[in-house]
Amino acid sequence: MALDLGALALKYTGLAVSDHDSIVAINIFIALLCGCIVFGHLLEGNRWVNESTTALVLGLITGGVILICTKGVNSRILIFSEDIFFIYLLPPIIFNAGFQVKKKQFFRNFATIILFGAAGTLISFVIITFGAMGLFSKLDVGPLELGDYLAIGAIFSATDSVCTLQVLNQDEAPLLYSLVFGEGVVNDATSVVLFNAIQNIDINHFDVFVLLQFIGKFLYLFFTSTVLGVAAGLLSAYIIKKLCFARHSTDREVAIMILMAYLSYMLSMLLDLSGILTVFFCGIVMSHYTWHNVTESSRVTTKHTFATLSFIAEIFLFLYVGMDALDIDKWKLASSSPKKPIALSAVILGLVMVGRAAFVFPLSFLSNLSKKESHPKISFNQQVIIWWAGLMRGAVSIALAYNKFTTSGHTAVRVNAVMITSTIIVVLFSTMVFGLLTKPLINLLVPPRPGTAADISSQSFLDPLTASLLGSDFDVGQLTPQTNLQYLLTMPTRSVHRVWRKFDDKFMRPMFGGRGFVPFVPGSPIERSVHGPGLLGTVTEAENHS
Repeated sequence: MALDLGALALKYTGLAVSDHDSIVAINIFIALLCGCIVFGHLLEGNRWVNESTTALVLGLITGGVILICTKGVNSRILIFSEDIFFIYLLPPIIFNAGFQVKKKQFFRNFATIILFGAAGTLISFVIITFGAMGLFSKLDVGPLELGDYLAIGAIFSATDSVCTLQVLNQDEAPLLYSLVFGEGVVNDATSVVLFNAIQNIDINHFDVFVLLQFIGKFLYLFFTSTVLGVAAGLLSAYIIKKLCFARHSTDREVAIMILMAYLSYMLSMLLDLSGILTVFFCGIVMSHYTWHNVTESSRVTTKHTFATLSFIAEIFLFLYVGMDALDIDKWKLASSSPKKPIALSAVILGLVMVGRAAFVFPLSFLSNLSKKESHPKISFNQQVIIWWAGLMRGAVSIALAYNKFTTSGHTAVRVNAVMITSTIIVVLFSTMVFGLLTKPLINLLVPPRPGTAADISSQSFLDPLTASLLGSDFDVGQLTPQTNLQYLLTMPTRSVHRVWRKFDDKFMRPMFGGRGFVPFVPGSPIERSVHGPGLLGTVTEAENHS
């Protein structure tokens, strides 16, 4: 039977489409997802491109074919909805980032990561916002209000460091990998929190009071979202530890972990908080406590399930972005020629570069001041790579732009169409061009050193997923000669590490489980758990510490 792609375009004209055509569209999209994975695998050897870049290219090709078959009517087979993105696609991506994070390295560099991911994002947000206010008017973009400029600052502050992480070797450059990965996650959360805070304040009567209200709203969202994620993770750990689901079925363990993680995200959305922060910290807490309370088979299952769901969601997003880039209606509405969106995109990319440089290098200098002599500092070449990794824009920027400038993926306002097409150009150019240049840049600035031992912080990246939140010593007991400023900056970090380890061992792990307090479950499908030397191995012993 011949495939009538023209019928699929009827969805976008408001006409009824048969269930058969909908099934055909879904089949095509799933086949394209499989194609992205196959081509990504074939290109994996040279590490020049990843599945994200492959999905973009395949989406562009498919969009072009559909555009030709429909005689310029449509280039997509599915309708984009920012609700679908935030409800179904984003949660597994962010949760898996928290669940798989190398916690020892992440929290060892936590202060620097927060500097880059939170403070740095705010600096970038301010520069992009004011830069857009000063330059967009010269391009005759159209009528934009203060709220629009603030939203633009938040949209283009969200980075996508997937390409850089694909090229970096976490064993050879653990510090650099940790900073790029950690900043990427915190940056996404901060950008979304900023975007949500902007939507909830009265921009039309902006004054000092509104500014303070905005700052307060930002801090409130950041704190409460984090607390909710931690609470959800602890609740899942306590339930699994006390009820011992594995006595009857390991499937229930896996199910409760997945559902509790998703519940934390949806509850955060219900309370108008940041679901990204909530589900990220829920993932960290679950990997520190809950994951150790389940059987060995459930550990393997959950680890690969979360990673697979995240992988498919990312490919889905980039594939759609590639198709949507050829949406002819938006391009016609935006301008009679592509010059204006391209010029606007160039301005945005310039502001992004300036915004990144404005915080990466100064904050790296401050971070190096706080490091002890025994800990590696961020070299200038590494700073350049961190700056470069944050130049790429991805799914979060696309979703926020659609949320602000479209309704159900469509818009009839010219200025909104200009902003959407410009966002697509920025995402495509930065992901494909900057992404392809990432490997040669990294090889030039941080060349691989075969046979050379990694630096002192690399050991944590060689640890398995069973490493606890702060489960290993941080060598904070040995003090090396430091300046007064270095001592003042490093002393709070060492104190927090010591206090946390003692509190975790004495109160948290006996109650919520975790490495060292994993109960032995008689009668379970697998009557053994993975225990390290000297760890508690019976229910009685674990409960005596509760």
